[in-house]
Amino acid sequence: MGLLSHIIAIAAEDPYKFFEWHVTYGTISPMGVQQQGILINKMFPGPEIRSVTNDNLIINVFNKLDEPFLISWGGIQNRKNSYQDGMYATTCPIPPGKNYTYALQVKDQIGSFYYFPSLGFHKAAGGFGGIRISTRPLTPVPFPPPADDYTLLIGDWFKSNHKALRTQLDNGGKLPFPDGILINGRGSGATLNIQPGKTYRLRISNVGLQNSLNFRIQNHVMKLVEVEGTHTVQNVFSSLDVHVGQSYSVLITANQPAKDYYIVVSCRFTPKVLTTTGVLHYSNSAGPVSGPIPGAPTMLSWSFNQARAIRTNLTASGPRPNPQGSYHYGMVKVTRTIKLVNSAGQIKGKQRYGVNSASFYPADTPLKLADYFKINGVYKLGSISEQPTNKPIFPATSVLQADYRDFVEIVFENRESIVQSWHFNGYSFFVVGMELGKWSPASRKVYNLNDAVSRCTVQVYPRSWTAIYVALDNVGMWNLRSESWERQYLGQQLYMRVYTTSTSLRDEYQIPTNALLCGRAIKD
Repeated sequence: MGLLSHIIAIAAEDPYKFFEWHVTYGTISPMGVQQQGILINKMFPGPEIRSVTNDNLIINVFNKLDEPFLISWGGIQNRKNSYQDGMYATTCPIPPGKNYTYALQVKDQIGSFYYFPSLGFHKAAGGFGGIRISTRPLTPVPFPPPADDYTLLIGDWFKSNHKALRTQLDNGGKLPFPDGILINGRGSGATLNIQPGKTYRLRISNVGLQNSLNFRIQNHVMKLVEVEGTHTVQNVFSSLDVHVGQSYSVLITANQPAKDYYIVVSCRFTPKVLTTTGVLHYSNSAGPVSGPIPGAPTMLSWSFNQARAIRTNLTASGPRPNPQGSYHYGMVKVTRTIKLVNSAGQIKGKQRYGVNSASFYPADTPLKLADYFKINGVYKLGSISEQPTNKPIFPATSVLQADYRDFVEIVFENRESIVQSWHFNGYSFFVVGMELGKWSPASRKVYNLNDAVSRCTVQVYPRSWTAIYVALDNVGMWNLRSESWERQYLGQQLYMRVYTTSTSLRDEYQIPTNALLCGRAIKD
């Protein structure tokens, strides 16, 4: 009862939902070849979490694998509670044969997200699933209720075992090109059933490891309505670029002649193009899919223009906190500018990736526990510079210190020839600008200071920059990482320690009573 009473004390007025998950290995064949997958309750992908704004989610995870396991909740802000974030620097892994109960609250959030296994290379074997947070009753939504609501988890996929991929990276190599693309765990044949004349919501998340993907449906257009918890200006697109880690909601209407149509997903900005198809099936269909598979745009400029068109719907209602009046974010004084440049290099003859030349290596103890138990020597503040350096890539347990309630400008600059995708745990941020070339203070002249979209994962195009504004209103230790799983595994990540001297529960919750201990947090 200790854990339950703690949860109820936090939010006695809000409903709570209980889940019991058993994580196991199982045989899957998403591409026609049997391989070992990670299943949750015997499901691949895992069960979807359906919740409502402010719900408490109590998720008891039993680890039946042969190695430690953690789940992280991409886009769930875990406000004041980074202990529940499910990253190694905040949470000890669940040992084989043991369980851990996460207590999450989807405080002031709506929208489409997903969870995933955060350790090692488990994500290459499954263990991911959708999260949807519905608006509370009586809160207006800026579109009529759809006839149905479908989650589509898309992503590139490897036939190789996740342990073999991890070993390849540990030995200094890189990932090969993926073997294919999956839609809801299937390499082909995924089907959506619709009825003529009706409108449907599709929640599309790129849960893959490496590549940006383009999503489209033959002869149908998509009206964009939500991006990672923000209702958007309702632009209509014939196809949608979904970068690694990103989530979008679109509406489609069954207004075409009654037959079957291709659902198409293909990789973008790669030397070779992988494509997979599913089926949009009308209930009164007169025939199977036919005609050419629709192609994706090829120009980088098309993707840039689409990204700039994704803006916040300022007339929409919705739950939201209001840190420092940040919904007039263009008028808030920026207190600090952080510029982060990704890079590739070698350390001791092995492939590594870095941020401002610092390549992240995990400590022997979660950083959040080191803070709580006052364990010295686990990490050092200032181990990563907040501005790019000209140093060769070097090893570090990278932690940037930031003050609670700061309003920060972060510039991501990508000097490489591939698309980058960045995710910030615990936060949504305003995407105020993205352009080709190098960023300079003069670049602020092109910022959108009126209706920039607020989201948690953003792309940075090749040899380009992306700038975000973020109100640091969530105390804790928060991961800022590449969503390219090879790059984050080999060092392209850091932690932002959002700090206050206050010990009030108003600012941060206490360590969970059921917290697992590991490393130097275990007392002799």
